[in-house]
Amino acid sequence: MARTYDAIVVGAGSVGVPSAYSLASRGLKVLVLDRRSAIGQGENKCAIGGVRATHSDPAKIVLCIRSLEVLTTWKEKYGEDIGWKPGGYCFPVYTEKLESTLRGLFPIQQKYGLVNKWISPDEVDELVPGINRKDLRGGTWSPNDGQVSPIVLPVVLMRHALRMGAEFQVGERVTGYLQEGGAIRGVKTDKDTYLAPRVVVATGSDSAHDGEMLGIKIPVTPDVHEAGITAPLEHFIKPLVVDMRPGPEGKTLNFYFGQNHEGQIIFCYTPKPIILGQERHNSSEFLPILAARMIDLVPRLRHMLVRRTWRGCYPMTPDGVPIIDNVESIKGLTLAVGMCGQGFMLGMGVGQEVASLSLDGKTSLPVEAHSAVKFARDFWAGKTEALK
Repeated sequence: MARTYDAIVVGAGSVGVPSAYSLASRGLKVLVLDRRSAIGQGENKCAIGGVRATHSDPAKIVLCIRSLEVLTTWKEKYGEDIGWKPGGYCFPVYTEKLESTLRGLFPIQQKYGLVNKWISPDEVDELVPGINRKDLRGGTWSPNDGQVSPIVLPVVLMRHALRMGAEFQVGERVTGYLQEGGAIRGVKTDKDTYLAPRVVVATGSDSAHDGEMLGIKIPVTPDVHEAGITAPLEHFIKPLVVDMRPGPEGKTLNFYFGQNHEGQIIFCYTPKPIILGQERHNSSEFLPILAARMIDLVPRLRHMLVRRTWRGCYPMTPDGVPIIDNVESIKGLTLAVGMCGQGFMLGMGVGQEVASLSLDGKTSLPVEAHSAVKFARDFWAGKTEALK
């Protein structure tokens, strides 16, 4: 006989684990399923750990502020170290055009509660000692942002969810979704069948396939990004830094790095052109291009020792904004997909929103923020130029 739950979460990553935690904290009997061998083994373990509310989209701003409210107080509340490192996010600016763009975002960011301000070249140099001062105009700094360990956080959240009665089953692939009378009834896996009146799809790069099984189109296409980490250095960089200048040979867009709570420099960039797919093998060009760019921005980093590099995916929607919504045509089905490479930083806030959508049947976001992440929207109209 099939086991019955109050809610099933498909996907145990950056969004699925926080969603299970939030649902369990509301008193639901929750089952979490993942095809991989352990939780957090998809895009979550590829994250560099930054958590910022510094976005241009209302929904991302609100959701990340909610994430930060939980993460910044976690150790004080529970006594557990999740690798939180304060210091904010800094966007150094070298051109008038970029300065105008970033300053132009202040009104909408401030409207939704983000603390972000313009700082002078000297203040940028204080946050990132030794930064290239040639043509540096200043930058933006959001002091309440920071970094968290993407390795530690999901395990901590899982343990709390387990204590609240949630169940996690890994190494089990969902092969179908049960529907009846326009409503979700449960899921089938390669091992068993499970029943629930609520199902949350949080499968990241695989979500388009879940859409096929559900009979709906989920417009999520993954593209590949590489990252790396160094041996520990003495702490000297306070914020996570985003350099938006064009990279060498025109092969990169945004480049970002920070020094984590253990002193390691962790880094990533957005390739140009975008590399579609889920190819996880490292490329030969990543580290040479990355090293040249990093040394150009902060020359004192030229002697750092890189320990390893890896590849992960950004599950992208056409407009660069996530899908976090109930599906009107399938009662009880909630989508939390298409995080566009920002699932880790959005995760805690998305989990809270998923609980509201799934249990209360309504959004907890401001109207305009919810409109941006609705499933039933025109993904091709007025594309959002999201800060990545």
